[in-house]
Amino acid sequence: MYAAHFGLRELPFGITPDTSFFFGSPRSQEALNTLLIAARSGEGFIKITGEVGTGKTLLCRKFMATLGDDFVTAYIPNPFLEPRTLMLALADELEVPLERNVDQHRLLKSIMQRLLDLARQGKRVLLCLDEAQAIPVESLEALRLLTNLETEKRKLLQIVLFGQPELNRKLELDSIRQLAQRITFHYHLGPLSRDDLDFYLAHRLRVAGYTGARLFSPGAVKALYRASGGIPRLVNIMAHKALMLAYGEGRQQVATTHVNGAARDTVAPKRRLWPWLAGAGALAGMAASLAWTFTR
Repeated sequence: MYAAHFGLRELPFGITPDTSFFFGSPRSQEALNTLLIAARSGEGFIKITGEVGTGKTLLCRKFMATLGDDFVTAYIPNPFLEPRTLMLALADELEVPLERNVDQHRLLKSIMQRLLDLARQGKRVLLCLDEAQAIPVESLEALRLLTNLETEKRKLLQIVLFGQPELNRKLELDSIRQLAQRITFHYHLGPLSRDDLDFYLAHRLRVAGYTGARLFSPGAVKALYRASGGIPRLVNIMAHKALMLAYGEGRQQVATTHVNGAARDTVAPKRRLWPWLAGAGALAGMAASLAWTFTR
């Protein structure tokens, strides 16, 4: 694609949560610090919220990678599971040996025994649940009961909830108010600021191997912020398309017109924060630009 054209080792604006591209903006670094402090304090529940595309999954991966060897982590990316299935997923993550068709009592007893064994080894166990707004209420209550397991010194299991703002509304329900009261650390992850965006682009390009002059013009950065609202996922999608357009024209710098073309080709969020982005004409233009490259 365009990697060789711009002197890149790899594509810089993928949307997969690659921790090597983690950008320590003031907000994301503060969120990471909050997680690390909370984890080491031994609190039962920790909560991180943010709108779609603000980097919660990447933050979760970075957090788990930053923890030391004294932590054992379990990660469940899709917790839309009824209580028993959620417990089985936790047992699988903790490598708990189970008999086939194990009953609920033995399942919980086996998990507790594994947690006690890890505690005796000086290990802290931390469960990270992504997309936590999807967890059924009864499963949230089951998780709360699991955090009742503790030694005289600390909890045997800590739980971090990563979710969209809908998670906050779910936690307001009377049926799980006891869980909400146990969340002692929480942080809301917001979008990038205009200044952060400039550093964000430079950071990802540098990690991808770029060593040249400024690749996104000031006007392109301004247009990218206006179109994306600073949401990292949208930034990545539009920046990638803008690079494709610049490459298709044989340009060495991304201009405002390239970003505007990428924005027109990007589906606006459901809440339509940027309704003027709707449109599908840019794909044809992009195809024509790429055709110029291959036929010249």
